[in-house]
Order: sequence, then structure tokens, then C-alpha cells
Amino acid sequence: MSDDSVSARRFAHESMAVLDRLTESARDDVIRAADLIADCVRADGVIQAFGTGHSQAIVLELAGRAGGLVPTNRLSIADLVLYGGDSPSVLDDPLLERQAGVAARIYDLAAPRPQDLFVVISNSGVNNVVVEMALHAKQHGHRLLAITSLTHTRAVPAGHPSGKKLADLADVVLDNAAPRGDALLELPDGGAVCALSTLTGVMLVQMAVAEASAQLLAAGERPPVYVSANVPGGFEGNLELEKRYAGRIRRTAS
Repeated sequence: MSDDSVSARRFAHESMAVLDRLTESARDDVIRAADLIADCVRADGVIQAFGTGHSQAIVLELAGRAGGLVPTNRLSIADLVLYGGDSPSVLDDPLLERQAGVAARIYDLAAPRPQDLFVVISNSGVNNVVVEMALHAKQHGHRLLAITSLTHTRAVPAGHPSGKKLADLADVVLDNAAPRGDALLELPDGGAVCALSTLTGVMLVQMAVAEASAQLLAAGERPPVYVSANVPGGFEGNLELEKRYAGRIRRTAS
């Protein structure tokens, strides 16, 4: 029998309590995030989503999934190889995401249009490539939505030479309510286990997409939404929706 301070039941209880609080505390910011998303869709823009590490899970929740918006694009460090011609060996460098110029290359490979919305996800909000992407997006006139932990980012120094953090640059910040270091359950001899930011990040993303879809419906516009490819006609219907954004969104096998 596990100690109840570190157990499945404790994590379920604690994380669900955070989610319950988040649905209320984030309500106004979710509406503001939805405004950005709906405006982007109306303007024939694409939602460009970027994160590194486990923040990519939130990118995948937003970009190219069943029940999600069609005009979404996943940006990744792997784009340097997939679309930029770099050798796969460059991805062996664990410090690649700290190198200057990486985000600018990823941005250029995506060739975003001015009306595209950037959604940048980072629990800490201080990673060099994340801040560089946010800076690059703002310098090119894009609106920027950040998903980050304000508790964590306020507790650590800026890592980018500009002295900026992701939250400093965003038009709207969605606070994922994760603790410093992300892990929720404290261990008896120090440290903690069981990360929270994926659960809360998914909740925030889906709340914002739902609210943006409601705004579009209220204006008499049908949200361009993916149907599961695993239902009859879903794959073919999705291909028709994607034609509007041909050459602007990427859908790889993974």
C-alpha cells in the first residue's frame, strides 16, 4: 500500500482540484484567447503552434486533431530536418533548443502570413528557443497567445539575452496553474513527482477552441473542424476542408 501523500488517489484528487479552480480562474483569459483564435480563423489565418519537450503534447492537442480546427500548424525543432534539409544528427544535440537562430529558421520554414496567430507553449516560459520564437512572431506583427506557468516563470531568471520571458511578450497569457518544476506531489526526502501542465494545458486549449467556435457560430459562421479520419467519410471530408489552406498547413504521418 502506498503512502497516501504519493499515490494515484492523491494525484487524481489534487489535479482535479486544480482543474476545477482553473475553469473558473481562467474564464476571462480563455475568452480573450478565443477572441484571438476566432479573429485568426475569420481572417483566413493559420494558428501556428510551437513548443519544445513535453509542451509538444499541447501543440498536438491544438494542431491537426479530430474535433480541432483545420487551420492549425505544428511547428517543431524537427522542422529543421523535415523541411530545412539539416541532417537528422542535429537533433542529437540536447542543447539545440538553447541555440540562437533556431526559432528564426523554424519560422521562415513555415512561411506564415501576417494574419496567422502564434500559440507558444512552455511551462517555464524561459527556454531560449521559445522566447526567440515569441520575439520573432511579435517582430513580424503576429498576435501571440502564450500557455505557461506564471508560478514557475516568476520563480526563475530569464534565460534569453533579451531578459524577456514568454509571458512578457504575449497578447494573452493562459496560466496553466502548474507549480514550479511542474511536478505536483512532493516526495518525503525532497523533489516531486507527477507533472501537471499537460492536463491543465489540454483543458485550456480545448476551452479556448470551444469558446472560439461558439463565437464563430454566433456570427453565423461554421467553424472549420476536423472529423475523425476513422469514421466513414471523415478522411475525404477533411481533405476538402484542407484545400482552403493548401501549402500552409502540414500533415505528416506522425
